[in-house]
Amino acid sequence: MSGEDQQTPGTDGKTGDDGIRGTALGTAPVPLSVLDLVTVGAGSTATAAVRTAADIARTAERRGYHRYWVAEHHSMPGVASSSPAVLLAHLAAHTERIRLGSGGVMLPNHAPLVIAEQFGTLEAMAPGRVDLGLGRAPGTDGATAAALRRTDRLNEGADEFPQQLAELTRFLDDDFPDGHPYARIHAVPGPIQSTSPGGVQSPHRPPLWLLGSSGFSARLAGTLGLPFAFAHHFSAANTVPALDLYRASFRPSEVLAEPYALIGVSALAAEDEQQALRQVRTGALAMLRLRTGRPGLVPTPEEAAAHHFSAVEQDFVDGWLGNVVHGTPDAVRQGLDDLVKRTGADELMLTANAHTGEARRRSYDLIADAYGLPQH
Repeated sequence: MSGEDQQTPGTDGKTGDDGIRGTALGTAPVPLSVLDLVTVGAGSTATAAVRTAADIARTAERRGYHRYWVAEHHSMPGVASSSPAVLLAHLAAHTERIRLGSGGVMLPNHAPLVIAEQFGTLEAMAPGRVDLGLGRAPGTDGATAAALRRTDRLNEGADEFPQQLAELTRFLDDDFPDGHPYARIHAVPGPIQSTSPGGVQSPHRPPLWLLGSSGFSARLAGTLGLPFAFAHHFSAANTVPALDLYRASFRPSEVLAEPYALIGVSALAAEDEQQALRQVRTGALAMLRLRTGRPGLVPTPEEAAAHHFSAVEQDFVDGWLGNVVHGTPDAVRQGLDDLVKRTGADELMLTANAHTGEARRRSYDLIADAYGLPQH
């Protein structure tokens, strides 16, 4: 089902009443969005990466992308998104309409009350356009996760995800039952302000999304009637089974009457195929180094081109690039269209892996042009 069948945009150019379903623009089969890893290239800095993030968010807003998300990562030199809430506050000040959110915050790393306070604050900064996407993975290696959580009981943290999610939801809604130990604790900014004498509070509450790369979160999102985001960009083999499980498990809720699933997709467009390939190979080499315990900055195209890959490394790179939609704008458009047909995704969230911020920003412009998205 296309985004045009799902909602009619308001006259103010914002999203529909549920704050979740987007509108497909131009000839795009579904709404298009952006996942920015806020990568740091060799020879650059985190400061430049954050400035690029603001530039990409403004580009995405101007070109009609539905939402812009950042993801929590830790102890990775090439990824400057360890603090999604801080980044989103910065981006809220540089945008006006586009939805902003986490894709995601790793819930086991944080106390639910802290997340409720952070995203309540973000909602106050950008009313009606904040998403709270949640994952149960640590977003890093085990040792770093232990340092973040101050515990070595990492599996227990993941196993407790449904309970943590329920607690976070009650903080966001301020509806712990009488007698609960947290009944007198309130996440502020939040609903308690509307019930205080003279209080007037925003009617908006950040929609919750569950993120995943396997079946666990797919089933949980379906059971709870929540929107679901699947990490196709690094778990492509599991995409269709996870989406099928989500839809089969779905139970209508106050949030959604029908399933709504987006998938994260690595996609990069350039003026010609060779230029696109040079760029995406930098991301492939960066991922190879990460997976082999040598995380670093995103290498330059020259470094990636000169790298000697062993047979095993080449197999990894070939497999990785096989899941990246890259090439000319027309080729990328065709690849994305085919992916929607194959998966039935309700929304595509594009992430561009390249050494420079300009190559990534340019890719979003070229893809928007290929679909005839209007300029705002």
